[in-house]
Amino acid sequence: MYLLELGGEDDAFAAREARSAAAGVDRIAPGLAVADATVPERVRGLAYTHRASECLGRGEADLASARAILEATAIDRTGSVAVRGTDVHGSTGVSTERAERELGQILVDRGFTVDLEDPDHLLRVVFSEGILESGGESSGRRSLGDGFESSDDDPDGEPVSVCALGWLVAESVRDFGTRAPTDKPFFQPGSMDPLLARAVANVAGARQGATILDPMCGTGGVLVEAGLVGADVIGTDAQAKMAAGARENLRHFLETDEPSPTGVTRGSWHVGRGDATRLPLANDAVDGVVFDAPYGRQSKIDTHRLEDLVAGALSEAHRVAPRAVVIADRTWAGEARAAGWKLESAFERHVHRSLTRYVMVLERRSK
Repeated sequence: MYLLELGGEDDAFAAREARSAAAGVDRIAPGLAVADATVPERVRGLAYTHRASECLGRGEADLASARAILEATAIDRTGSVAVRGTDVHGSTGVSTERAERELGQILVDRGFTVDLEDPDHLLRVVFSEGILESGGESSGRRSLGDGFESSDDDPDGEPVSVCALGWLVAESVRDFGTRAPTDKPFFQPGSMDPLLARAVANVAGARQGATILDPMCGTGGVLVEAGLVGADVIGTDAQAKMAAGARENLRHFLETDEPSPTGVTRGSWHVGRGDATRLPLANDAVDGVVFDAPYGRQSKIDTHRLEDLVAGALSEAHRVAPRAVVIADRTWAGEARAAGWKLESAFERHVHRSLTRYVMVLERRSK
């Protein structure tokens, strides 16, 4: 079993993204989840999961439990070690410095040497206490209208107290600040931040060997993030200016001789001007579709009513891919259903007081 340390911002959404890099993901406490298996190179490309560790055990969120777990664990490795601790949101009040010191001493007593700079093995100890909300894909359903339901967090969730230990397997690469929208070669107001762009690309299936389409690609933010985790990407935009700008950004981030921070080969890319309701692609041409639908109050659409544009894009996405992720300022649930999609999960992402982004994860209905 593996321990996943989530980003702490929205655990249900983080766990859904983590499923792109792990199997059997189950949240156990605020900021924490476990998984049956992980793919380390994909973990490195996650946005809302920070680390994956080979789990040694878990107990109550106190130092005595952490000591008991480690003392009872058979360890079949040798070399140097370091211990690093986290108290999620400061929720338990456990001194992580003391935990690191005492757990380190247990390892020294068992014959390990300590190397705080470059250890052969890194032991993670994480403490978390709070309410484990029952949101996610199994409960806490709420109506989105038109027959759809969405996951939502239950404020009356279960109180939990967890300490978990594990040997670090992989850490996500936290280089998103180097791709802030305003720092890209081409920028337009309203561009999606790279963290969310990476997450929705991952949920759509971005990985080495996959092809991801964004039919309303804007400045190309989602395509950049999908390409950085190895996916081949295709983008279209109705505005020539945006298509040209997206090409500039993709060229800058994907056509470089610098080593990929995630350790995978960057994907290829193709971007052109096009209509999201009439894609020049064959049926089942791509593995996943992602698009950030225009927001009614700020969108400028020359050839379609907004409703017709989104409905047409959903229909075309259904034709060319088995999965889609749609980000918008509303659910577009009825349009998705009419296009033949099944809602797998949905999330609300509060950006600021006047903007909430809705993220819908869509899958084709079984025939």
